Amino acid sequence: MTTVEDFEQQAAEVGKAARKRVSRSALGEWKAGPGREDPVAILLKQNATRVQNLVPIRMARMAVSPFTFLRGAAAVMAYDLSRGPDTGLIAQLCGDAHLSNFGLFGTPERNLVFDVNDFDETLPGPFEWDLKRLVASVAVAALDNGCSDEDAASAAEATARGYREGIEAMTERDSLEIWYDRVDADRVLELVQRKKGRKLAEKTIASAKKRTSLQALDKLTEPDANGIPRIKNQPPLLVPIELPDEAIVKSVFAEYRRTLPDHMRVLVDRYTVVDFAVKVVGVGSVGTRCFIVLLMDKESGTPLFLQLKEAGISVLEPYQKASRYKQQGHRVVTGQRLMQAASDIFLGWATGPAGVHYYWRQFRDMKGSADIENLSHRQLSNYGGLCGAVLARAHCRSGDPLAIDAYIGGSEKFDTALSDFAMSYSDQSMADYRLLRAAIKDGRVEVADNPY
Repeated sequence: MTTVEDFEQQAAEVGKAARKRVSRSALGEWKAGPGREDPVAILLKQNATRVQNLVPIRMARMAVSPFTFLRGAAAVMAYDLSRGPDTGLIAQLCGDAHLSNFGLFGTPERNLVFDVNDFDETLPGPFEWDLKRLVASVAVAALDNGCSDEDAASAAEATARGYREGIEAMTERDSLEIWYDRVDADRVLELVQRKKGRKLAEKTIASAKKRTSLQALDKLTEPDANGIPRIKNQPPLLVPIELPDEAIVKSVFAEYRRTLPDHMRVLVDRYTVVDFAVKVVGVGSVGTRCFIVLLMDKESGTPLFLQLKEAGISVLEPYQKASRYKQQGHRVVTGQRLMQAASDIFLGWATGPAGVHYYWRQFRDMKGSADIENLSHRQLSNYGGLCGAVLARAHCRSGDPLAIDAYIGGSEKFDTALSDFAMSYSDQSMADYRLLRAAIKDGRVEVADNPY
């Protein structure tokens, strides 16, 4: 019979064997190899499958700054990460773990928690791929905000340290404790020591609590001649749906309902669908098919907004094992439930016309996020460390914390290596950003005049 001590020893050996294959210092190395694919070409290949009139909006949003470029370039970074060796220590990955994909949202109990909050690219893969994307985003954000190279490197190092210490903390817990662990809004406030930063955090939390369907009703709708709320027409970012698209959305809604647990069907059936609209969201997601659906409680008239979002193949899939879920919305929903401490009760999936896959979730469910573009070096360091710790817990829900911990070790060598990678890759991302700007200037890439 295998004892707990035997299991721990085996896990430690797996981690140490991974270190022999790929040293921690090797994780810090980045250099574009010969024959690297043109990053603009990778983006244009993605654009070919998207709603064409929205593609110029995506490109314009990516061209705003080096940080917004990195946000939209998950496919480019996935390609780059696949060119080198990996640890082989597998966990469910976010797939796009940059700074802006962490934030506050409401749990089913109506508490605010801080966690990873975007899973369009989720797929199992080597744990360090998520972490490398996170530390690179910290370095790019710091440099974009006017920080020095030294400060950018230290912020990235703080992020890696947050991950390392998060993994170490998870090794002290059993599987159920890891599954239940969550970072609530009060714990976020505890991390903020300075008065100015605390006020900013308190303002973000207060704002998140107000971001509900009721707020969305006031902001996104107006009454028709009969007093029924209708989604405003604000093209091209918000466009109500005309027939025959309405019939399509209703069909997809019926299939979504079938993916819900029985008790959730009872809840959803208390609502009636009132209106639909196309809604442009994010940076990298722009051009994918995305809708919002307004429902009203049949008895009280209380609104509920749901979001219906296209789910394509993960940007990681060309370089990792294909998802076991053939329906890509199912892949997204399962990945989210695996990684998040508390997930949206309205998560579900459906297949639309022409075989397009979608997933469903609640829209504006008490969501809040940091204003990355205005964070100082100190704030980025603290925030990056929090994101690193949260990512560590998310990985430990599916991966092996003992093996990952054995690989990382207890010294700062891992932190330094990831910081080195972040700075090297930030240079690469900046060069890629300049290539996009050049492609826009020479007419190879079209951009919208007013992307927001």
